[in-house]
Amino acid sequence: MAELVRRVGIVGGGGSVGAIAAAAGSAGWQVHRGDPGSIAAAGAGIVIVALEGDAPAGDPVLRELEAVTAPDVVLAVDAGHGSVTDCVREVGRAERIVGLHHASFVPGSAVVELVVAERSGPWALEVASGFMEALGLAAVVCDDAPGRIVDRVGRPYLVEAVRLLESGHATVAGIDAAFETSGYACGPLRLIDDIGLEVDLATDVVLYEAFDSAGRFRPPELQEALVSEGRTGRQRGRGFYRYADDGSRRPDLELAPAEQLSGDEIAERLELAVINEAYRAVEEGVATPQAVDLALHLGLGHPRGPFERVDQLGLRHVVARLHELHARTQARSGDQYEVAASLWQMATV
Repeated sequence: MAELVRRVGIVGGGGSVGAIAAAAGSAGWQVHRGDPGSIAAAGAGIVIVALEGDAPAGDPVLRELEAVTAPDVVLAVDAGHGSVTDCVREVGRAERIVGLHHASFVPGSAVVELVVAERSGPWALEVASGFMEALGLAAVVCDDAPGRIVDRVGRPYLVEAVRLLESGHATVAGIDAAFETSGYACGPLRLIDDIGLEVDLATDVVLYEAFDSAGRFRPPELQEALVSEGRTGRQRGRGFYRYADDGSRRPDLELAPAEQLSGDEIAERLELAVINEAYRAVEEGVATPQAVDLALHLGLGHPRGPFERVDQLGLRHVVARLHELHARTQARSGDQYEVAASLWQMATV
């Protein structure tokens, strides 16, 4: 199997698949791009597949790959925001299919989420994990749930930053400085500019719908307005920042000022929101605490994972501060700071 895995097939491109193909090529692996037939002829031992849009159940590309490749060839599928399980329902040998997501919009991202679909086999996960790690990418395993780990647990880091800006309690520069001066690879507003405001907003919408319009995932009105104005971030030259031809940037948004939060207060709010969502995700079986910590550390450039941060702060302190923030921010942030059930139970034991 090791010899076969050294030959990688690529079907489709962009996003996770494009980044992984580039990493494989840089690592000296044989990379074969093409349709299912040519991939099979090349003898690829693992095939990375990008499905277009909301792929239907029994996606024809997957059915064709199943028909033309050997039964021990692993198919690693990027289904975007969609369910991998739904995409492979009509595939006969779905045990060789796993999902994947590489947070390739994040500078220096070194983690790949391997998504366990309903019928994914342990051996396929092992092959896919070994392949990613051979490319220098850490592999974390997660359930086939909306947002996986990075998009879901990391969402408050981005959404709450925009809400703080909307409220007038912090500035663009102040929000990003609160994190970039304390070990974070990239401040949240600069990160949204790099991702693209419209791309990030689409993730908000997906999670808002998936979680029955939960207030914590409600797309920020400010971000919707900026997107409607064409201010979608670095690629368009304007987002939360304005970008010059030489690559420099300056904050480009002024809102009515309110009482300003300190850098420590800004950091506390976003970190507590991430911690709360992390406990919700683990409670629902999305991933282990260790996988969540690794995913946010390597995938979003956080200096420490949310569970590591709880170890530093203490459970009772975290719960007490969440209670206070929920009472003060519920109208704006919905259930963002409403204490996760498992976190409350652990703190009261």
